[in-house]
Amino acid sequence: MDSLFLLIIIIVIALVYDFFNGFNDAANAIATTVSTRALSLRTAIIVAFIGNFAGAISHTAVAYTIGKGVINPDMVDLTVVLAALIGATAWTAIASFLGIPISVTHALVGALLGAGIVFVGFGVIVWSGMIKIIIAMVLSPIAGFTVGYFLFVGVGWIFRHSHPSKINKRAKHIQILSAAWMSFSHGMNDAQNAMGIITLALLSYGAIAVFHVPLWVMAAAALAMGLGTAAGGWKVIKTMGQKVFKLKPIHALTAEVSASGVISTMSLIGAPISTTHVIASSIMGVGASNHLTSVRWKTVKNIVTTWIITIPGAGLIAALAMVIINLF
Repeated sequence: MDSLFLLIIIIVIALVYDFFNGFNDAANAIATTVSTRALSLRTAIIVAFIGNFAGAISHTAVAYTIGKGVINPDMVDLTVVLAALIGATAWTAIASFLGIPISVTHALVGALLGAGIVFVGFGVIVWSGMIKIIIAMVLSPIAGFTVGYFLFVGVGWIFRHSHPSKINKRAKHIQILSAAWMSFSHGMNDAQNAMGIITLALLSYGAIAVFHVPLWVMAAAALAMGLGTAAGGWKVIKTMGQKVFKLKPIHALTAEVSASGVISTMSLIGAPISTTHVIASSIMGVGASNHLTSVRWKTVKNIVTTWIITIPGAGLIAALAMVIINLF
């Protein structure tokens, strides 16, 4: 297959992957806001689109980790990138249509590992980068739960003499800002996945001499994610907005602020994390601070199960795609 044609295919698939990233993770940015009726669905989508786009072009640290910190870019070619994208995109698309809020970052990491190992072997893994990614993936949901728990406890103590209806009315207005921050932080982290993989492809092809994310790649990835968010993902939104914990405005506001803070911090240090993990764990933390029985733990269990199987699942699809590609 002609290398330039293969590069074009990879770029297209990467943007499709980014679209489904936004499609699946629309819940992260707007589910809590829509479920509490702080914003209408249309307004929330516009806020999420703008926030995702702005966040995506604001920083590239995560893109560098994805492109250079999972597998060694000097040991792979375009076919590995293609197989990885097939694995990640297929897994994300399946989960999106089934209404399963997965980690899209986990899917890409697993797919890169699956394709890279089949192509080269375990020597392709950048262990220093993987350790960083694993630590961030484990700590970020813990941080989301902890910050959500104690922030809600603090808010409850500060407004302990206020009537709940007044608190929720004020929180509903402030949610506009928290939704914007959540969308911005989401674009700042998750949109970097497509940027990193496209830049890896450009480097493998020889279009760039060193790993550097071009401006057009940043803009294209940001637009694709924004369009995916605008498209919806309604089943996922329903799961995140109501099935984990019955949210009121003050709960949603606290969860969004907690998650946004954790995601923004991880993004600044270049740690690719699951925004789904963080917002879900923040909702759990807020719910648990209210009362442990407030959290629908059966739904939580189902979500956690999908988190666990995402890396091997996407990795297996990518490995199979790599085997098939090698046959031709």
